[in-house]
Amino acid sequence: MAHTSAHEFLRIVLDKGSHISWDTPPEYGDISEDYAASLARARERSGVDEAVITGEGTIGGRPVAYVVSEFGFLGGSIGAATAKRIIAGIHRATERRLPLIISPSSGGTRMQEGTKAFTLMISITTAVYRHKDKKLPFLVYLRNPTTGGVMASWGSSGHITFAEPGALLGFLGPRVVELVTGAPLPEGVQTGENLARVGVIDGVVPVEQLNETVAQLIDILTPGAVPPAPREDPVIHDVAPLTPRDAWEAITTTRDPARPTVSDLLTTLPANTIMLSGSGDGRRSDAVKVALTQISGRPVMLIGQDRSVSEHLGTNALRMARRGIGLSKALNLPLVSIIDTDGAEMTREAEEKGMAGSIARTLGELVDADVPTVSVILGQGCGGGALAMLPSDRVLCAENAWLSPLPPEGASAILYRDTEHAAEMMEYHGVKATDLLAEGIIDGIIPERPDAKSEPADFLARVLAAIEATLQRLHTAPDRVGREQRFAHYEQLAANS
Repeated sequence: MAHTSAHEFLRIVLDKGSHISWDTPPEYGDISEDYAASLARARERSGVDEAVITGEGTIGGRPVAYVVSEFGFLGGSIGAATAKRIIAGIHRATERRLPLIISPSSGGTRMQEGTKAFTLMISITTAVYRHKDKKLPFLVYLRNPTTGGVMASWGSSGHITFAEPGALLGFLGPRVVELVTGAPLPEGVQTGENLARVGVIDGVVPVEQLNETVAQLIDILTPGAVPPAPREDPVIHDVAPLTPRDAWEAITTTRDPARPTVSDLLTTLPANTIMLSGSGDGRRSDAVKVALTQISGRPVMLIGQDRSVSEHLGTNALRMARRGIGLSKALNLPLVSIIDTDGAEMTREAEEKGMAGSIARTLGELVDADVPTVSVILGQGCGGGALAMLPSDRVLCAENAWLSPLPPEGASAILYRDTEHAAEMMEYHGVKATDLLAEGIIDGIIPERPDAKSEPADFLARVLAAIEATLQRLHTAPDRVGREQRFAHYEQLAANS
């Protein structure tokens, strides 16, 4: 596969005429004649003076900083001068509070400089995390090839990571793997397409489309002034005006396959919504959707359980949810959690992968998130799978939605050793929305007229309006936001029980 050069990358990705270089001549100190000759040949062949170039430009009119590798310069390898240039570029981007796009194409450490150059991957990563500490976007575009220490450090540290089609990507290159282990890796393992499929990176994007993709991301992450919620708040905070509903009727209503799901909700969001494809560490599930999007012009991270898929809510799904929670904290974005599940996966595999611990970690990270959070029980709220994504600054519930520690039939089986008492048990347990509001478990109810299935578009619009209004309320009352007030709320809930 051909290599996209650094200058070609910038020509395609940056807005025309916006390129400004930050580079100064590299300094190498006392090096061997052979190494000096190699550097001279690399400069002549590649058209650049080192294996990376740095600077700034615009994408979609938005200012960005960049660090871009040149594979034609000694295989994009990282020596001391290379590392110093990368670090200087990252620091300058941080100082100017610019989104940073890094595009490596490298075999890793420069062998002429040995172990010291290898350890400089830590120094580069330190600069990356100083940038991320400022809640500034750090985007990675992996080009062919990216392996070795670069892939194992700053090349895998992006908030969002895309790859060039067909790019060779891996911990070590295929030749090294075969020579060291005695066996080649299966064909296609070390490709961007495969890493996106298994949830290591977020997708494969042709370089010709990267300008548009990055522009979408930056538009989401750097909006203008946050507008007030434009629609009337539909949330009901008092049970009095609501028509009493039977618990079992509500449960059967939410089990209807035709009821709108989080996937349907996603179709109503802006076109620049970016769907993330996995956990970032090789785990993926269709049972949870993670989206970087905007609601009423406000950037948000949305995590949502999708009951429309056949896959159960397992450990991979919750790992994806935790990635969304982590990104909301890393980028200082409000977090919206959508709950709609018939319960967590109950299999040998789930037990051996630590289902209970995965629920606990997701629950803990959501409780601990120091950003505005809103949860919506869209339909079924069953068991630990629902609990994992429930705690928030404000919890809303669709009128027919419900919350139970067990599937209704499971609760009946425990007490009566049959499933015939499921409806009776659910009424007794107070699972329906009005019960949850009366107990202080939720903060408001989103009306259904009479149910979401019969008015899907209006219902989903109502859900978004409710989220908008709630986020606006949290925005104007920061004292009601974050871990400390969340801790106090749930401690008080226990005290009042």
